Formats: sequence, C-alpha cells, structure tokens
Amino acid sequence: MVAGARRRALRDGDRQLDTAHLLHSLMESDPEVRAVFDDGPQVARVLGYLVQRSIGYGLRWQGSVEDSGPVPLMSRSGWSPSTLAAVEYALGLADARGERVTGRDVLAGLTADRACRAVQVLRHAGVEAATLTERLREPEEQHALRSR
Repeated sequence: MVAGARRRALRDGDRQLDTAHLLHSLMESDPEVRAVFDDGPQVARVLGYLVQRSIGYGLRWQGSVEDSGPVPLMSRSGWSPSTLAAVEYALGLADARGERVTGRDVLAGLTADRACRAVQVLRHAGVEAATLTERLREPEEQHALRSR
C-alpha cells in the first residue's frame, strides 16, 4: 500500500506522499477498506475524485505541501506530517490488538485528522469521516455481515 502511494506521488509530480495518495492506494488495493463504505457508488465517487486529482483536475494540490495544523510543513521522510500521523495512529491501533497493521487501521488514522487531504476527498465525495470512524470501530466480521 505504501509503495503504491509513493509511486502515485512520484507520478503526480508531488514533493511528498500525502494522505490522499495513501487513501488512493488503500481504495485500489484493499477490499476490506472498500467494504467500510456504504455502497459501490460511494466507492466510485471517492475513486473518481482521487483519479481527477492525479490527472490534474478537481481538487488542486499538485506540487503543494499538505499541512493540517501547527506541525512542520515537511518531514525528512518525504511524507507529509499528516501522513506520518495517520500511520502512527494505525500502528497504535494494531499494537493495542497485538496484530499487524491493516488497511482499516490506516483508514482510521486518515479519518482521525479531519483537516487532512484524504478527509477533504471523502467530504467532496459525500462521505462523512465521522461515519467511517464509527464503522471502523465495529469488528470486521460485524461489518461484513451488515454490508450483505
């Protein structure tokens, strides 16, 4: 997932890997992440905004730095501070369970920062980050049953 986000950032000509790159990679590669969303059209809308962004339409962030508040604008890792925070959040969730990080953990980390680019994409696609956060708190099995 991270490798896909890195490739997308490079291909887009962005100076850093941001939360929208990470969301795009998650949406494309992880069926468990897509299952958290309400329906197929919601997933399609989110992916539509992400694709528009990658080809230079829609949300205009190309070449700019993601900054979600009173944190340094750039990290030495090439990741935005918001992306680092989302990954640290995901690591904390997985550590608390004593398991490996999942895409659901990373999505939870993304939705925890209501000012990040990933949440802006979700908002533009009509997806409430708070609703996703609640669904992500459900056990995976419970969500899978509810989605059928």
